[in-house]
Amino acid sequence: MTSGKVASKRDPRAWDALTPPLAEWILDAMSTMGFAKMTPVQAATLPQFLGNKDVVVEAVTGSGKTLSFLIPVVQRLLSVDAPTKRHHVGAIIVSPTRELAAQIHTVLQSLLKFHAPSAELLSCLQDDEQRPASSVPVVIPQLLVGGTTTTAQDLSFFLRNSPNLLISSPGRLVELLASPHVHCPQSSFEVLVLDEADRLLDLGFKQDLQRIISQLPKQRRTGLFSASVSEAVSEIIRVGLRNPVKIEVRVKMKDGGILEDRKTPASLKMAYMLTPASQKLPALSQLLDRLPVRPQRSIIFLSTCAAVDYFQHIVPQLLPSGFSVIPLHGKHPAKVREKNFQKFLTSVSSTILLTTDLASRGLDIPQVDLVVQVDAPSDPKVFIHRSGRAGRAGRKGLAVVMLHPGREEDYIRFLEVRKTPIIPLQKPEIRVSEHDVKAATEKIRTLARADRAVYDKAQKAFVSWVRSYCAHQATSIFRATDLNWADLANAWGLLRMPKMPELKGWEGDKTLGIEMDWDTFAYKDKAQETARQVALEAERSGETKSKAADAKRKRKQNEAWSSKLGQEEVRVERREKRRKKREAEKRMTMTEEEKVKQMELDELLAEIRKKNQAKPAASKGDEFEGFAD
Repeated sequence: MTSGKVASKRDPRAWDALTPPLAEWILDAMSTMGFAKMTPVQAATLPQFLGNKDVVVEAVTGSGKTLSFLIPVVQRLLSVDAPTKRHHVGAIIVSPTRELAAQIHTVLQSLLKFHAPSAELLSCLQDDEQRPASSVPVVIPQLLVGGTTTTAQDLSFFLRNSPNLLISSPGRLVELLASPHVHCPQSSFEVLVLDEADRLLDLGFKQDLQRIISQLPKQRRTGLFSASVSEAVSEIIRVGLRNPVKIEVRVKMKDGGILEDRKTPASLKMAYMLTPASQKLPALSQLLDRLPVRPQRSIIFLSTCAAVDYFQHIVPQLLPSGFSVIPLHGKHPAKVREKNFQKFLTSVSSTILLTTDLASRGLDIPQVDLVVQVDAPSDPKVFIHRSGRAGRAGRKGLAVVMLHPGREEDYIRFLEVRKTPIIPLQKPEIRVSEHDVKAATEKIRTLARADRAVYDKAQKAFVSWVRSYCAHQATSIFRATDLNWADLANAWGLLRMPKMPELKGWEGDKTLGIEMDWDTFAYKDKAQETARQVALEAERSGETKSKAADAKRKRKQNEAWSSKLGQEEVRVERREKRRKKREAEKRMTMTEEEKVKQMELDELLAEIRKKNQAKPAASKGDEFEGFAD
């Protein structure tokens, strides 16, 4: 392993590995982009990656990993003897999210502005014209992400402009590589980069990665970059890399004369607050209001998309004046995600991004001063990535996680054991009174009473949050049985508790002591309210006619899913018995010749099923044998 302490000095080997012309314009580019010198991870990675070595790089978030793989990729594509052939791919960079892929593409474009031949061709790209040929090696990138373009549009761009560097999310890359017009032969393909590799597997891209690697030549350079290397990533290393050099860059800090390993930047302060659920939003408001310097950009993390959809209406009403709130989560349409993300990036006033773990990985958002995790993640790797959105590139940052008093306090020790220590938040001092809690709860409920759509979102969001809480990996710390349901109801401003199995043993008042005329509780949207009135009238008119049918329907709706599953299993078993009985009766009436033909057919079908089950992920070659489960 290479430590950050050793690599922090300017390593001449990193520059010696670059060809002189490339080193010159790379220096100019980095200086103009705001990087006066190489970071430790760049200085440690370049000599190895440029020296025909596969690399596995684990470095703290915000340490400059993007340039540590972009520079070697560009170097390889520009160092070939002749320009890449048309429709041949020279390098691929795979990213887990479209936002991170777009960010890598943007950084690369900034880099290529300083390489005259590439910059000239990039400026000549037309929507409907074939790009001119080049007599010297150049880098022509293509960004492939779902939602903004179709696969046909991506292929059309590829055929016209013949890019030799693809930056893509896994799904869209698989679609493009499936085209017979896209070629990755050993004579042209140079390097594969997997960025945020552990996140690629967390998001369920295992099969897509299998297909991608299986279509690439065996003789290639591969780089795997992440802020944390998990066991799943180790499996990629085993099947996708050849004797890789492992580079681990850590921050070394002196604390009381002892060198301490950290997985986060030294400029980032990480703290925790012990707050009951009902105090979290008032505490957040005080935190934003009492910081010595008002944060330019802040990120608030919630656990679910539905929670973001709900609290985007609530949070602006509870915060100090002058803050704008922008929602962002994975269920937004691609254009909405792109629009909201760009709006946050370009904001000039104090802005808060209300988001899920979608924004926790790899995104280099400038001037993020504050990160608040209202919902704590169970995985310490996710905690690091969330916190690391602040304190990047030497800028001071504060990351705060809110924990319920009681068993959740064990999370502090949980992080400490995993070398992610956090301290109590002492400044600014946060004191939430009972009056603050009641005022916040009443304000939320007033918003819900004014529009039934807000109430609907609250119910949906609360159920999704509880399910997410129950799905925490650290089950000994985050337990639904320890939750204070009445306090949670006040925190979320609920008008009544939703029907959910987790509340079966709760003996509290599910109406929360709130009297509501639910028949007159209306939607602000006229179309929604009209539809509700029609449904309500239909229910009233059919009440006396089908009471028995309604009772049966309600019993069926309230029936436990486990009972339904058991009944389905019984039905499947009965159908299988009837099928076998029919086959046996049919065989009894067959002639000997028909029985022989039937046996041959059965053997053929069995052989086909066996081949399908044993079919390897690789479609050609034997270099990839799949991931172990």
